[in-house]
Amino acid sequence: MAARRRRRLRKRTRRQVQGWGIVAALAAGVWVAGNWATVWPVLVTVLATAVVGGAGWGLWRAHGRAVGEDRQWRAQEEAKARELSMTEVDALSWQDFEQYVAELCRRDGCTKVVVSGKSGDLGADVIGYLPDGRKLVAQCKKYAPHRSVSSQDMQKFVGTARLEHGADVALFVTTCRAFTKAALGLAVRQDIVALHRDLLGSWVKGARLETLIPLNGSGGGTRRPPA
Repeated sequence: MAARRRRRLRKRTRRQVQGWGIVAALAAGVWVAGNWATVWPVLVTVLATAVVGGAGWGLWRAHGRAVGEDRQWRAQEEAKARELSMTEVDALSWQDFEQYVAELCRRDGCTKVVVSGKSGDLGADVIGYLPDGRKLVAQCKKYAPHRSVSSQDMQKFVGTARLEHGADVALFVTTCRAFTKAALGLAVRQDIVALHRDLLGSWVKGARLETLIPLNGSGGGTRRPPA
């Protein structure tokens, strides 16, 4: 009995709400009809604002998607260009690669650039001076693209670049794509510039060494008068 009474009460409440809703809608319709001269400009303004706002939102979203797709396309094309520029580098022997790095240094204004070109050089494959006078010491590793520079490789260079050769800027440049996490962490802590394949590709394509030095290991060092 109680459940039946509650159901009847809910039905009566719904009918009452619906009835009052119909009454309110009719009253609103009558009021709008009686005040149409005042109401219609407001309705038109609201409708026009909604249409313009919706169109603007759609255009903004479309512009954002277009910009994002363009950036992605440019990044992909830049990566392809770097890889294309690295094709000739990959064909070099390790001796020619050291000579090539030396030529890049000279192109960017380095002076007194010399290449060791022999084993037992204690990590100093290329030595020279940056245009601002800082001494540059570079270790060149001609590795396959899929390889990584190990922590052991980096440890050897860290131990000789400054202590043995007095480097202000110590540059580890390689043709492989990555340094291991341990090697990169060591490079950052010891202020070694870690130049992996992508950065090397940018250097080959014309980026100047002075703009690459801060990107992966600060490569600080005290400035000296030009040598």
